[in-house]
Amino acid sequence: MSDATLLAVGDLHADHPENREIIERLRPGSEQDWLIVCGDVADVPANVEWSLRILRERFATVIWVPGNHELLCYPDDSVQLRGANRYRHLVELCRQIGVVTPEDPYPVWEEAGGPVRVVPLFLLYDYTFGTNVGKTREEALRRAHEADVVCVDEYLLHPDPYPSRQAWCEARVAEAEQRLSAAGGDLPTVLVNHFPLIAEPTRVLRHPEFAQWCGTVHTADWHRRFQAVAVVYGHLHIPRTTWHDGVRFEEVSLGYPRERRYRGGEPFEPRRILPELAGA
Repeated sequence: MSDATLLAVGDLHADHPENREIIERLRPGSEQDWLIVCGDVADVPANVEWSLRILRERFATVIWVPGNHELLCYPDDSVQLRGANRYRHLVELCRQIGVVTPEDPYPVWEEAGGPVRVVPLFLLYDYTFGTNVGKTREEALRRAHEADVVCVDEYLLHPDPYPSRQAWCEARVAEAEQRLSAAGGDLPTVLVNHFPLIAEPTRVLRHPEFAQWCGTVHTADWHRRFQAVAVVYGHLHIPRTTWHDGVRFEEVSLGYPRERRYRGGEPFEPRRILPELAGA
């Protein structure tokens, strides 16, 4: 058995020069290391490609899932694709440089801690986490606007051709659930999604109004149903390890430079997913 490690990062936000410097410094510990990149690589496709290309040149395998930021369409963006067409464009970009996407066969980690099926997911959100600030989606949205805590997605993440982000989420969840069920239960999994699969991690948000843009209750039991040994996510910009139903959840965000300065500017390293550290 080699000393290969399955690592994970998220929310690289390569549009920020300080973050680009960190990306340029990221290195594997061995030639066999894999890297999970769980979304929000950058706001524009050119920076997504720049980041993933660098990482793919260094790591044996790179696995990407989209966050909400890859799907934003700014008026001055040179790629004016929206919704599902934008996502497909990013998938093709990844395939051209050899990066695994949620549309590809699930790779199997055969090194220490394996064999484990690594499952990249693209599920979005449907506002059902927002009930921690309101009994209905409408009430939760109203409170978010009153608190001036409104996700940029409301203005720049278009769900075309779906009628709403909720409908797009519903379709993605149904497709992923079907694929996971068809894969069978022969192997445990590492589930990877930009958004947390359960609502509990959002309880520590400074602004609870933001939770409604963080996931869907329809995945609340997936870590149990699909035999997860770990769940990897980002989006919250609160890097930490938590345990739910005996399953390890890893939030692996780099986040924005201002957030790292607030936390004391500690050095950033990819999070080790497998093999699990003793006593973790």
